Amino acid sequence: MRDRDLVLSAPGKVILHGEHAVVHGKVALAVALDLRTFLRLRPCGEGRVCVRLPGVGVVRSWDTPRLQALRGGFAADFDESKSPSVEQLDTLREFAGIAAGASAPESLATLAFLYMCLAISAKYGDVPSMDILVWSELPTGAGLGSSAAYAVCLAAALLTAFGAISCPLKEGESSARWTEEELTLINSWAFQGERVIHGSPSGVDNAVGTWGGALRYQSGKITPLKRVPMLRILLTNTKVPRSTKVLVAGVKEKILKFPAIMNPVLDSIDAISQECQSVLEAMPANPSPEYYPVLEELFDINQHHLNVIGVGHPSLDRLCRVTASHGLHSKLTGAGGGGCGITLLRQDTSLLAVEAAKRDLCACGFECWETNIGAPGVTLHSFSSLNTKVLHALSES
Repeated sequence: MRDRDLVLSAPGKVILHGEHAVVHGKVALAVALDLRTFLRLRPCGEGRVCVRLPGVGVVRSWDTPRLQALRGGFAADFDESKSPSVEQLDTLREFAGIAAGASAPESLATLAFLYMCLAISAKYGDVPSMDILVWSELPTGAGLGSSAAYAVCLAAALLTAFGAISCPLKEGESSARWTEEELTLINSWAFQGERVIHGSPSGVDNAVGTWGGALRYQSGKITPLKRVPMLRILLTNTKVPRSTKVLVAGVKEKILKFPAIMNPVLDSIDAISQECQSVLEAMPANPSPEYYPVLEELFDINQHHLNVIGVGHPSLDRLCRVTASHGLHSKLTGAGGGGCGITLLRQDTSLLAVEAAKRDLCACGFECWETNIGAPGVTLHSFSSLNTKVLHALSES
């Protein structure tokens, strides 16, 4: 076990293009969102494991001998390539006093922590005394990959603490990232955490959290894009709740009812994803402002398509109208039916225009962030490199 504090972060994610069409075998592009989850792991000598997740109201601690004994019951079955078993999760629920079928974020976050802590320690050493504090800039339940960012942070922190991967941060450096091989191991354990939380996740969210940048997803195959630019966006949460399951079922019903109409729309969404990928990959070598009108037009076309397939919402139409009045282009991101939208900001978009758009969006009752997409994946930080807000959040005892 390492003897000094670790601080690391992982990004959230948004779907740039390909929502819903991806369910039907088309290409989706997912990009890392520079709203991040931060984790501080502090070794302690008290024979206890403490975890604090203030964002979801979790403050739990357990004696290490009890965790060690619990792990002994099924240590041989832990593996980063094997799904957590129903028996393992039932045992952990009983241990933590979590009701069967409990799906509240605090219950799932606690369960994922226990599973990952015991599983990783089973492979790499005894359960150590440690204090873990997690703080996030990401809202939960908004389709922005908050659970995956948490799982990626946990995997990276525990693997580093156990010495299963290196600690790449050298004296005097502000941040560092792991090797490709180490990132692959982080990602595989983070995927197990996502399985605890979501059952059958696609693996996209944890892959974006691990590698950052952008990736292409099609029919189960995840391919990170080699080089992508960081793009400025406004991210807006309409705060309108929606059921992804109901929206996906509605799209399927429309396709079955009108296949000759709907299938060409899905093909067009697929073409948008592929066109956008080409633009993103061309931009770093030739950062011409001429790419922005193309990206804006792709946003507009795709937003119309998403309305056609039935996943729009009056709140999202309003978001698009408000930003259009400031010369900006928006589309929904994720499941639709409410939820979040993204607005592209050009390099030369004036601060006044951005502030005016944010003000008008907030006046609608929406929540709005100015941030970037194409952000780095999981990263180790020195304390001195963190901003005041993060430092304050991670120094809460």
